[in-house]
Amino acid sequence: MTTAFDSVDDPFTLSAPLPDDLVIQPRWISGGNNHPNNRFRDDSWSLGPLSDRPGTILNRIHWKNCPAHLREDLKVLAWTLINGERRPTVAALRRTITRPSVSSLHQRLIEWLRWARWLGQNEVARLSECTDAHWRAYASKLVASGVNRTTMEHSLNQLSDLWEFDQLTAAPTGVSRPPWDTEGIDDYLPEEKQASTRENTTEPLDPAVVGPLLVWSIRMVEDLADDILAARNERARIARQASSTESTPEGAAALRAYLEDLLSANAVIPVATHRGRTGLARTYIAVKTGASYQQVKWAADKHELTRLAAERPGPCPMSIPVSGMINGRPWRENIDYDEAPSLWRHLGTAAAIIILYLTGMRPQEVQGLRAGCCPDPAPTPDGTTRHLVHSLASNTEDIESDESMTEEEADPHLIRGHHYKNVRDHNGHHVSGGEERTVPWVAIRPVVNAIRVLERMVPQGELLLSSIHHDTDTRPQQGSLTLVGIADRIRAFVAWINQETLAQGLPEQTVPDDPHGPISPSRWRRTLAWHIARRPGGLVALAIQYGHMRTFLDARTSHSYGARGRRGMHGILDMETVLATADTAARLRDATAAGEKISGPAARRALLDAADTPQFAGALTTTRATRQLRQLDGHLLFDNPDAFLICSFKHQNALCEPDAGAIAPFPSACQKGCGNAVRTDQHARAAREEADHLDRQAAHVPGPMARALHAKAAEWRQIADAHTATACTAQEILG
Repeated sequence: MTTAFDSVDDPFTLSAPLPDDLVIQPRWISGGNNHPNNRFRDDSWSLGPLSDRPGTILNRIHWKNCPAHLREDLKVLAWTLINGERRPTVAALRRTITRPSVSSLHQRLIEWLRWARWLGQNEVARLSECTDAHWRAYASKLVASGVNRTTMEHSLNQLSDLWEFDQLTAAPTGVSRPPWDTEGIDDYLPEEKQASTRENTTEPLDPAVVGPLLVWSIRMVEDLADDILAARNERARIARQASSTESTPEGAAALRAYLEDLLSANAVIPVATHRGRTGLARTYIAVKTGASYQQVKWAADKHELTRLAAERPGPCPMSIPVSGMINGRPWRENIDYDEAPSLWRHLGTAAAIIILYLTGMRPQEVQGLRAGCCPDPAPTPDGTTRHLVHSLASNTEDIESDESMTEEEADPHLIRGHHYKNVRDHNGHHVSGGEERTVPWVAIRPVVNAIRVLERMVPQGELLLSSIHHDTDTRPQQGSLTLVGIADRIRAFVAWINQETLAQGLPEQTVPDDPHGPISPSRWRRTLAWHIARRPGGLVALAIQYGHMRTFLDARTSHSYGARGRRGMHGILDMETVLATADTAARLRDATAAGEKISGPAARRALLDAADTPQFAGALTTTRATRQLRQLDGHLLFDNPDAFLICSFKHQNALCEPDAGAIAPFPSACQKGCGNAVRTDQHARAAREEADHLDRQAAHVPGPMARALHAKAAEWRQIADAHTATACTAQEILG
């Protein structure tokens, strides 16, 4: 019998698939992948056997979306795309790889289905009947739909693959080659607009959102986790006891007495929510009274408790002690049976937020972390400890004994994990399961604490964000929580925070709506880079200091923290740095054009640099633009609102002691008398306002602290007065 992989003419040509052939041949499925595999004859194909990344959505191809008369031909082409390989010579000519990743493969198949539906609407009976006229008409239809040039180019290239992979089957469908494949694609594309990359156009979270959200996340992990985990365990114990309790006369009597007291007093009825529906808390009542679940059910029918519970719902307080504190007060008198599941979800969300934000990991990398990835290390001779985080639960000694580890990688508190972007094997094929990073991130204590909490929520070796263990009240999918699921949980967590701030009398810690939309997992990396590049030691430090850390995230910590990776997070940090300098230059140009005066030893140099600095419309569009601006060492402007000045950074003049080769200052180490300082009228006004604020504060604190505040206020006024005495207009400075 001929199989689907019998070679016809060469190793790249596949025999036509048979109805019972597997959709994804075993050679492409990794050993640990257990996702179900379909047959060619099935009406729906899962791409799960190709996907090994935790938390990824398992895509399917539904053949009902293809016209029936074109379906068989397109299924053959799709099967060939899934199981075939481009010839290396063709791949080199097209500047592509021999096999696409599973996400890219899915995008191609979706585009093919769109094209097939269009053919069906235009009465094309077979794929072989598609002519040049049809191809041109379809390209015109895409242009008319308003897609941008990049999207259009992707779509046309994906359609070119139809003809290419048709040549790799022993029974070609006869689909014709698109004209843009031979004539060139440029004439088929819409006019070019300003290009951008996904990462550059991802908006950082608003500082007003980040501060309270990170504060509450750390509070959940460090102050409230013990109570929440205990409540979850108590709820599980109640469920187990209710299911195992048998009906007895004593239980019936206790239940009868309990209900008589409720009904005679016209009291509230305990209610609980299960799978989104709120009703009588039968399980809770059963354990509270010692009755069986069946006895509670009979009593509920007899006394119409379901109706009464809807009319006057009441709480289900559990008897476990509460130890967590908020503002020096217990955060609950008791934890309710009904709120334990939501608190559990919010705790997992808080831990995920801390890891997403304070590591700079990509969301997919966080999804891949497992319990046991951060073992407690032994202290070094100097008393310090180091935390290494691995995607897989592994032996720390193997890592620490690696003689090839560089001095940078041996620093304390490092995070290791898997990455997934552009990971390929020796054949150039995309590796869905990723690989362990060779360069670690830097860990800080809140991240380690978050991992410890997640390890208490899942079994050893399991994914920290395992859907099976975090989504117990739904039908979880295999693997980690999806990015969509995490985004939904963040939205619910924010709603809970805003409700809790009112209950706790902390309205100033409310999380406002972000002006750029939902708080998606992908925005945290960009936000971290934004804060490091623009406000080192700002809101990140505020939240970490809330977590009782004695050290704060100053610029030096930030530098090594964000630059730990040679690519990825390091690139985003570089991008944010150059964006910050471009914004500062633009603001200085606008201020001097409006007549503001400037002062400082670097005023002339700053004006010249501001005039020469490129202007960017919102975001850098290419890595080349980033490199070009980084080459302007000694001519970059950095705003430092904490010191009320602009730093026209020149390494040899800097008193903040930057590292060798640095092109950015350490704003938190800014020193008076530095030759890089520049101030505008706006900076002077801000310094006076800060002085007034400090004087007002001094009126409400003890004597020694008041004297220190008055001295600092006098220092800011002196700086503002010096500006007023020496400031000149741009025209006067430049002559």
